[in-house]
Amino acid sequence: QVQLVESGGGLVQAGGSLRLSCDASGDTNGTYVQGWFRQAAGKEREFVAAIRWSGDGTYYADSAKGRFTVSRDNAKNTGYLQMNSLNSEDTAVYYCAAATIYGLGPGEYDYWGQGTQVTVSS
Repeated sequence: QVQLVESGGGLVQAGGSLRLSCDASGDTNGTYVQGWFRQAAGKEREFVAAIRWSGDGTYYADSAKGRFTVSRDNAKNTGYLQMNSLNSEDTAVYYCAAATIYGLGPGEYDYWGQGTQVTVSS
């Protein structure tokens, strides 16, 4: 089992930045990729970014390219999502997740955090 805990969400003005963290614990030896997803009110959960657990290999949704950066610190077993140039469309609950195989869809992830709210005011 893998436990994931997100932090770093909050209220930010449009154009601002936030950095989300995802602390992992438990048996992470079999994990292959760590992903970030978000779910806005009334919408389906969508992929934002992912990074291989080893730290090499990153993947981004078109909406995140050029604004968001995903990274990992394996010494701390923590993943990060740096979000810049935020706008109101980025308002959502953000989740980190872990998968044992390569995948970018929510159904391919085995473990999920509880989510952290990001609200961007215009």
